[in-house]
Amino acid sequence: MRACEPAAALVGSSAMRNCVVWVGLLLALPAYAAERKFDFNEAGENKTPPGFRSTVTGLGKPGEWKVVMDEAPSQMQRMTPQAPAVARQAVLAQLSQDPTDEHFPLLIYEDETFDDFVLTTRFKTVSGAHEQMAGIAFRIQNETNYYVIRASSLGNTFRFYKVVNGARGSIIGPEIPIPSGVWHELGVECKGNQIRCRLDGNEVIPPLTDSSFNSGKIGFWTKSDSVSYFSDTRIVYTPREPAAQALVRTMIKKYPRLLGLKVFVAAKEPQTTRLIASKNESELGQAGGKTEREVISKGQIYYGKDRNSVSVTMPFHDRNGDTIAAVRVVMTSFAGQTEQNAVIRAMPIVKEMEAQVHSLPDLAE
Repeated sequence: MRACEPAAALVGSSAMRNCVVWVGLLLALPAYAAERKFDFNEAGENKTPPGFRSTVTGLGKPGEWKVVMDEAPSQMQRMTPQAPAVARQAVLAQLSQDPTDEHFPLLIYEDETFDDFVLTTRFKTVSGAHEQMAGIAFRIQNETNYYVIRASSLGNTFRFYKVVNGARGSIIGPEIPIPSGVWHELGVECKGNQIRCRLDGNEVIPPLTDSSFNSGKIGFWTKSDSVSYFSDTRIVYTPREPAAQALVRTMIKKYPRLLGLKVFVAAKEPQTTRLIASKNESELGQAGGKTEREVISKGQIYYGKDRNSVSVTMPFHDRNGDTIAAVRVVMTSFAGQTEQNAVIRAMPIVKEMEAQVHSLPDLAE
C-alpha cells in the first residue's frame, strides 16, 4: 500500500466536522477469562508496589503500605514431606499504626477495573492494640463507595459489608477464631450481583445478592492501628471489553464486506497512539503511526491504496464535535475507485459509530 496521504482537500471542513514489583498479566486464558497475580518481589523491599494508590476511608492519613520480607507459605510445590512448608518472600504490609477508630487505609490497584472475578489472597494480622484486621475491598468506585470482606483477630469475626457515600451498611458474617500471627486465606467471588466469600477455603458467609456496584477496582484494606500482611494474591476474571471493540464488532457484522476496521486513541506517552479496537483482536494494544497521530491532532482525513483495497483514516468526534480518536476503514477497491469516492464510502460508517458514543471514556472504557 502506498503511503497514506491527506484527503482533507476532497471534502469541506464542515463535512469533516460532521463526518496499566509489578503486576503482570501472567496467563492469557481463553477470551472469556484471564489471570492476574501480584508479585511483590519485583517491587523492592520497603517500597510501595507500582500501579497502586494509597488512600483512606474515614479519618486520618492514608496508610503506610510497603513490601517487607516474611516467612510465608511456599508457593513451590513440596517435592518431599521434608521440604519446607514456608519460605522467606516479599509480602505487602500495612505498617501505619494510627489508632483512630474510623480509619480505614486502602491500597487500590489502579490499572484494572473488574466485573466478574474470583480473588484469593493470603493474609496475616501481625499487631494492633485497638484493631487487628485485614481485608479486601472490591468493586471500588472511590474511597467512599465499595464492598469489603475483612477478618478480625481481636474480635474473632469474619464480616462483609458495603460502604455507600462513606456510610457503612449492614454487617454480615459470623464470629469465628482468626488467630493473629498465622497466615490465612481469604477468597471473594463476584458474578453479576452474586457475591460469595470464603475464609480458609470455607464459605462461612451464605451467598449474597447486591446490585449496588456492578464493577470496580480492588484494593487491600485494614482498620485503625492494624499491622497486616498480604501475599499470594491472584485474580481470575472476565476481561472488560472496551466499548470501541463492541462497536467494531457490531459494524463488521452489519458491513461484512469491510476488510478492516480499527480505532486508535492517544496514548499516555506524548505523540503516540494505541489501537483499542480492531476486526483482528490480536492486534489490540499496538501503537499507531504518524497518520493516526495527525488525524487525532489535526482532524485530517488520510487515504491509502494498494492493488485490491483502499483505506480511509478519519477523525472520530464526540458529541461536542471534538476529535477523540482515529478510525481506519479498509474496503475492497474497484475499477475507477477514487480518493473522493473512498471517503464517501467510509464516512457513513464512521458517522454511525459516532452516533453511539458521547465522549472518550464512553469509547475507550
